[in-house]
Amino acid sequence: MKAVQFTEHGDRSVLSYDEFSDPEISPNEVLIDVKAAALNHLDVHTRRGLPGVDLEMPHIPGSDAAGVIREVGSNVTRFEEGDHAAVAAGRYCGACEFCRHGQESMCENYHLIGEHVRGVHAELAAVPEENLVPVPDNVDWYTAGSVSLVFQTAWRMLVSRAELTAGERVLVLGSSGGVGHAAVQIADYVGAEVYATASSEEKLEHARECGADHCINYEEASFKNEIRDLTDGRGVDVVVDHVGPATWNDSMKSLAKGGRLVTCGATTGPTAETNINRVFWNQLQIIGSTMATPGETDDILELVWDGTFDPHIRATLPMSEITRAHEMLEDREGFGKVVIVPDSEYDE
Repeated sequence: MKAVQFTEHGDRSVLSYDEFSDPEISPNEVLIDVKAAALNHLDVHTRRGLPGVDLEMPHIPGSDAAGVIREVGSNVTRFEEGDHAAVAAGRYCGACEFCRHGQESMCENYHLIGEHVRGVHAELAAVPEENLVPVPDNVDWYTAGSVSLVFQTAWRMLVSRAELTAGERVLVLGSSGGVGHAAVQIADYVGAEVYATASSEEKLEHARECGADHCINYEEASFKNEIRDLTDGRGVDVVVDHVGPATWNDSMKSLAKGGRLVTCGATTGPTAETNINRVFWNQLQIIGSTMATPGETDDILELVWDGTFDPHIRATLPMSEITRAHEMLEDREGFGKVVIVPDSEYDE
């Protein structure tokens, strides 16, 4: 088969789309004929190298994909050859205290397909049965292959962790990205008043299409000042911040008393200073969130499959143009997801 891969960490030049040995499945795995996959910022971080993550080289990246099941292992019971399925990347042990209480994304041994082990940006992928979600035949491959990671992440952040309710105000930073555009749609679905930031009017227009009520161009104005003006000095109930140090202090200042800041990542770095006085005096909550449980993933993807939520696709490229796909993410070009397709499946 052919697969996206790299043999060392570095810039985009380390990426290639070359021959790789066909995967062999274990009794608990299925072999997927990948029809479409998608990039996440995680793929960029993995390519550059993550502290404490020692990868088997060459590494195949990719946490999102969907395709047709070509072969099933002897212990597989949920799928048959010919079924359509999407990958849910979170791997968990099933035996630790968190797994036993239904909190698999808090597993003591939690890791991700594509980040810690070889991923699915390839023509074929061997995936554990428990990491697959059925896809209805009427759902197109671009949708099926691009939604799992970002929509499950945004769903757990807002619904399970921040417990967002109708009528509350929520600020979504980086609304043009994968998690951001999913969070805007979910917040709107819940019935919240949605404030969204992006770097251009074109991206903000997309945010409005996703359900944003108020849009802020952070290149032209301070979003914390805009939030204070738009809320008559009150602030918002929830901030979705996956940016990190570059926005952290302004995110805290955007919260109303009793507000919640929920984070799933830190694209500008891992370390930010926090004004502890602001936290206790305003009785704020800082909430971490990672991926989702299998049940949460099933819940949100059902709402994607039935059309309630709509993943926005900014570009569809053949896998051989993987460096261009990474460039689009790193340079923040466009709005929504970047989809890549095996060259053998690509139809211009």
